[in-house]
Amino acid sequence: MRQRTKEPVIEPTPAAADSNQKKGFALLKIPTSALRAYTMVLALIVVWLLFTSATGGVFLEARNFSNLMRQTAVTGVLAVGMLMVIVTGQIDLSVGSVAGLTGGIAAMLLTWLGWGVVPSLAAAVVVGAGIGLVQGTLVAYANVPAFIVTLGGLLIWRGVIKGVSRGTTIPVELRSFKFIGQGYVAPVAGIAIAVVAVAAIVLINVRRIRARAHHGLAAQSVTNTVFRIVIPSIVIVGFILALNSYAGVPIPVIILLTIALTGAFLTQNTIFGRYLYAIGSNRDAARLSGIRVRRHILVVFCVMGALAAVSGIIYTARVGSGSPDAGVLLELDAIAACVIGGASLMGGRGTIFGACLGALFMASLDNGMSLKNIPDFTQDIVKGAILVAAVGLDMFWRRKSG
Repeated sequence: MRQRTKEPVIEPTPAAADSNQKKGFALLKIPTSALRAYTMVLALIVVWLLFTSATGGVFLEARNFSNLMRQTAVTGVLAVGMLMVIVTGQIDLSVGSVAGLTGGIAAMLLTWLGWGVVPSLAAAVVVGAGIGLVQGTLVAYANVPAFIVTLGGLLIWRGVIKGVSRGTTIPVELRSFKFIGQGYVAPVAGIAIAVVAVAAIVLINVRRIRARAHHGLAAQSVTNTVFRIVIPSIVIVGFILALNSYAGVPIPVIILLTIALTGAFLTQNTIFGRYLYAIGSNRDAARLSGIRVRRHILVVFCVMGALAAVSGIIYTARVGSGSPDAGVLLELDAIAACVIGGASLMGGRGTIFGACLGALFMASLDNGMSLKNIPDFTQDIVKGAILVAAVGLDMFWRRKSG
């Protein structure tokens, strides 16, 4: 009998992006993926400066900045899950409807049935994960294209919430629930969160370096390592200090940071994460290497469903009510956030950090244009044009890198 081969270990791509390190930008030794992320930071700064100037400084005032970050948390949580889905070469168009459904379920359980906060939140997350399980099974095992499955889900789950809510808005008066979307932690706690987040970033990068050395892979450049640690750390500390200048760090931001750091660890420092990138880069090669492709795709859809539920809960708690129209077009914001942040719709490339930056970029556009009272149709045109431009730029980079 043939001996069973040892479980393969495949380096993620980011590696597809890191392989471009030898092409272009050789003097700085900055891989193309990192360059895209830092370009995104620069673009975000430019957008902030433009809106600050256009609004007479209101855009970056402490109160509006706090509102902006709460707004970002809803899209950011979705973007973390969407990044994992896109990395495997799939797509999920139903997340906005799932967020609206699960947020409405939490509101109904609290208001109509009198359930406690914990059981209501747990039920909403279980429903979200269950929806992901159903859709993931159809995609992974029934071989129905993800686009069709989730497009159908977009309509089905929106119809379900309209039916069970009877088309009405469900107000939630429970303070402990509303605290999830509207509450703050003390400034001291914010500083502690910044320290933990920076330590986590350092730990993730140290583990990545050790993993590369353990598997005999080429060590990444010192410049690249410094950029991976210093830039995200500066961004996190700066945000925490800015938020502390108002009322402290909003609870939704803490939830987003926790989910983002967990997602970054899973995608960059675990075999599971490496397999996701391998599947997206070349599904057939991953399958022939012994990776259980179907199971991994099923898992990422379950994770996406659970995170959609978390996003729906945050949104419902922030506005103080569940609504059958909640979450409309959130799926497009999440997809745009990932693409703008450097993910490829072809699969195999993208980072959690980039997806969160993209979410902040999209939320900044919404917030700034709303402050300027720009009509809704103009906002839709601008966001759509930016999404098309981001995909076009991605295709340009792909052709250039060969």
